[in-house]
Amino acid sequence: MKRMNRLSRSRPRQAGKPDLPAAEERLLEISAVGSRGDSTAEGENGPIYTPYALPGEQVRARVVGGRAEVLEVLRSSPERQAPACRHFGRCGGCQLQHWRDEPYLAWKREQVVEALTKRGFGGARVEPTIAAWGEGRRRAALHAARQNNQVRIGFIERGGARLTPISQCPVLAPQLEAVVLKLAPLAELALPARGEITLQCLLTDAGVDVSIKGAGRVDLLHRAALEKLIAEAAALNLARLSFDGDPIVERAKPILRMGRAVVSPPPGAFLQPTVLGEETLARLTLEALHGAKRVVDLFSGIGTFALRIAEHAEVLAAEGDNEMLAALKKASDGAGGALKEITTLRRDLLRTPLSTLEMKKFDAAVMDPPRSGARQQAEQIARAPIRKLAYVSCDPASFARDIKVLIEHGFTLTKITPVDQFRWSPHIELVGAFER
Repeated sequence: MKRMNRLSRSRPRQAGKPDLPAAEERLLEISAVGSRGDSTAEGENGPIYTPYALPGEQVRARVVGGRAEVLEVLRSSPERQAPACRHFGRCGGCQLQHWRDEPYLAWKREQVVEALTKRGFGGARVEPTIAAWGEGRRRAALHAARQNNQVRIGFIERGGARLTPISQCPVLAPQLEAVVLKLAPLAELALPARGEITLQCLLTDAGVDVSIKGAGRVDLLHRAALEKLIAEAAALNLARLSFDGDPIVERAKPILRMGRAVVSPPPGAFLQPTVLGEETLARLTLEALHGAKRVVDLFSGIGTFALRIAEHAEVLAAEGDNEMLAALKKASDGAGGALKEITTLRRDLLRTPLSTLEMKKFDAAVMDPPRSGARQQAEQIARAPIRKLAYVSCDPASFARDIKVLIEHGFTLTKITPVDQFRWSPHIELVGAFER
């Protein structure tokens, strides 16, 4: 069975860099899938990384150093399936569409287990991975640029810097995909003379919200250009169109329901990628904090957890982004008597963690830091009178590093649940529940 790799292509050698090893054609026995989604075969000098192959397969490949390009699959794995997208192998958005769901989800769980084992927590209870794909992703960041005098919209190719135009994207929610595929006329109006722009697209209850980065300041646009952008936003039925955080037109206020509250996110705000993923992470967090009376929500964003926790407990929401914090507060105030008190605190928690003293009146905490984790904040939690903690992480390695100090100070890791929102990618999220 032949499988031609549509991604790998030779690139010119840069001046001043050593020549690459000569390419050779070899037969490879694929043994595993690495943490970044590339399959591996054992070579004389270590693993040979082989994209788009699967464990148990034998492939004929073009090998250069420790990288291989699959030319032909000679022995196919029963776990292989036909990719769902015609752009697979070129677009950098998905790496594992060729792998059936059951082994793929088991592999994601194993990434969590391996990260914990490396830090000495191999006995931790790790649940099966929850597939939180739902109807598909509700947010996406696409790139637009001019290619051959035409405006192209798509994703950056894997391992490169070139734009791959798309005509479909099965990981997106259908409503979002339908709008994304029609954005070229809007992008053409927004593109500067040189360079590219990023279109951050979010499907809300009021329609699609598009925030464009890299297009320049709104106040520098000529009236005619503004009128064309507004007309195009109307033609696409966008809820809102913004340039670098400044709204150009808001035809309907973008809103999202979070528990009993309704939030209007600022342009380009961070949100969980799928609706089901957000609901799943929130459910696991609430289970971990069950019975708590006063909760501190660290890295709260627009209130994904705080607004739901406040149905049962008082909350302090700490966040570094003022606009997201303002959206949270407005949603809280608008919920009336449905929620307990939510207090907000603007704080860059990576630079200045909430201190042990500041957490003295709280009995529980939730922490949802960026991919790099929050070791300093974990150290403060470890020394505070916090009894329950939900640590929401998008990187098993930084999670495993951060929890060492928690366990040293008497916390017990009761359960870890991997949650997959980024279908067919190597990314995995998790919720760790702690008690003491």
